[in-house]
Amino acid sequence: MSSESSKKRKPKVIRSDGAPAEGKRNRSDPEQEGKYYSEEAEVDLRDPGRDYELYKYTCQELQRLMAEIQDLKSRGGKDAAVEIEDRRILSCVHFMTLKKLNRLAHIRLKKGRDQTHEAKQKVDAYHLQLQNLLYEVMHLQKEITKCLEFKSKHEEIDLVSVEEFYQEAPPDISKAEITMGDPHQQTLARLDWELEQRKRLAEQYRESLSNKEKILKEIEVKKEYLSSLQPRLNSIMQASLPVQEYLFMPFDQAHKQYETARHLPPPLYVLFVQATAYGQACAHMKSSQPPRQDKTLSVAIEGSVDEAKALFKPHEESQDDESDSDAEEEQTTKRRRPTLGVQLDDKRKEMLKRHPLSVMLDLKCKDDSVLHLTFYYLMNLNIMTVKARVTTATELITPISAGDLLSPDSVLSCLYPGDHGKKTPNPANQYQFDKVGILTLRDYVLDLGHPYLWVQKLGGLHFPKEQPQPTVIADHSLSSSHMETTMKLLKTRVQSRLALHKQFASLEHGIVPVTSDCHYLFPAKVVSRLVKWVTIAHEDYVELHFTKDIVEAGLAGDTNLYYMALVERGTAKLQAAVVLNPGYSSIPPIFQLCLNWKGEKTNSNDDNIRAMESEVNVCYKELCGPRPGHQLLTNQLQRLCVLLDVYLETEIHDDSVEGPKEFPQEKMCLRLFRGPSRMKPFKYNHPQGFFSHR
Repeated sequence: MSSESSKKRKPKVIRSDGAPAEGKRNRSDPEQEGKYYSEEAEVDLRDPGRDYELYKYTCQELQRLMAEIQDLKSRGGKDAAVEIEDRRILSCVHFMTLKKLNRLAHIRLKKGRDQTHEAKQKVDAYHLQLQNLLYEVMHLQKEITKCLEFKSKHEEIDLVSVEEFYQEAPPDISKAEITMGDPHQQTLARLDWELEQRKRLAEQYRESLSNKEKILKEIEVKKEYLSSLQPRLNSIMQASLPVQEYLFMPFDQAHKQYETARHLPPPLYVLFVQATAYGQACAHMKSSQPPRQDKTLSVAIEGSVDEAKALFKPHEESQDDESDSDAEEEQTTKRRRPTLGVQLDDKRKEMLKRHPLSVMLDLKCKDDSVLHLTFYYLMNLNIMTVKARVTTATELITPISAGDLLSPDSVLSCLYPGDHGKKTPNPANQYQFDKVGILTLRDYVLDLGHPYLWVQKLGGLHFPKEQPQPTVIADHSLSSSHMETTMKLLKTRVQSRLALHKQFASLEHGIVPVTSDCHYLFPAKVVSRLVKWVTIAHEDYVELHFTKDIVEAGLAGDTNLYYMALVERGTAKLQAAVVLNPGYSSIPPIFQLCLNWKGEKTNSNDDNIRAMESEVNVCYKELCGPRPGHQLLTNQLQRLCVLLDVYLETEIHDDSVEGPKEFPQEKMCLRLFRGPSRMKPFKYNHPQGFFSHR
């Protein structure tokens, strides 16, 4: 059966309708070339949709035939083989149909790819043409932009306005009938007019240069004349120096001072100008002659002017100098990097750096003593400081207790209440101190001077605490408003300290100096006497048991001076702790008493001791004496001796004790005691000479 099927399968030649066999295609008959079967041509004629339907139909028929063959084989039978063969032939036909459809599909795919490739090549060619056209457009746009941005040289010339051109230019240049309607011709005409003007100006310039040369020659001649005149003027000034000194008009010295004052920082300059003006005003008030320098106030400038000038050099020059010096040092030796401590010390020194120039004020008092004030300016802190020194006409013997009276650290302390000069008045300085590790300015005042508030005001500086300002500018009006008051306070302070200095010399020897103007304040005979007068420290004063009231009241500050006086009469010893305010004698001293006689008596256990303190502390105005009241302290001590006499003489004598009374009554008293507290008569009545109660 298989052989039969193979024999039948051999003649497998597919011909199209009316087409010759495939073996006869190579014949060269041109009439039959168009009649050959071509699947590529058939693809264009066939509908792909119908081929797809044929494909599905053929597959279904194949499935059906295969199922029938399978069914026939399973059933078997005599006629099954013939039927199977028929169905197999049909199946082969369907397979041939599928192969043809497959070839047609591949041909369609190839044609589609070829068409796609051709279309892609066309797109690429069009894209390349587009890019070429875009490049040409960009090039043309650049050329157009260059043309639009082109500037002619004449556009850089500032031509006169069109209106001015037609007004000033002559008709042969302006040509109004032509240029008014043609901008190009108008521009050419304006350029011609500009050229004419520049030629005329160039001629004027040459004439001006010739005139300049003539004037320079004249100036040189006059300079030579003035240079020859300067030595003559100097000789005249030197010859007039004795006359200036005789008339107290040092014009030459004043001129040099004012030349130096130009290099002062603003606060010191304000101080210099205002102090000089105040001195001249005082001299003019004393004399009807023209203004001259006051003998009691002299102002001078000290320091290096060259260093002050170096501060104002341009920063670039200083940087160049530093770079040159650094380069030389690196070439010669290797520099070690400074440690952190050294860096902080350098920063502190830079922070506390003073200006090279300072202002000296010499204030002369009535007794020929002089207060020398040196004012400095701390550039980085923007504050002023002062150092003080007192000199006298005759050399003073300094008592032990008067050591702090004229010391530079305390002589000007609290010139105004509360102004001790131990801390900076500028609130911004504390932030600067924190950066360099400075806790307080108190540790540096001995070297730098004291930054008193009145010093800042004399320099025109004011630092408001409520609304701090970023920059403080020196104000002349602020300085002038405080100058007179401060000068008077300084004179008063020096005079009071010198008076205390002399009084302490007597007090240390047990002598209470009472002037003839104050004798009427005391009785003729005073038995109690001062045996001891020493200075004590603030800590020792605070530790005394009978000074607690003063300490608790806040009257014992560390800026005050403290002394201990001992008054004796017989077996009675009266200790007096004295608080001397720096503002003495406008602020009276404060006495605290402790009597050692028949026990210890203070103001806490004896009303009469409290009354004695009241007589000295409260009624001090009776003891001031003549103005300015420098005898107040010695008068208080003398009154204390009188009060001790009254206290002891008015004590009741114990009859059980044999012998004479230790303190016989020598003072005349109208009444020995008053009231239940048995108060004694401590008030002295002059000129009657008796004691009474207040």
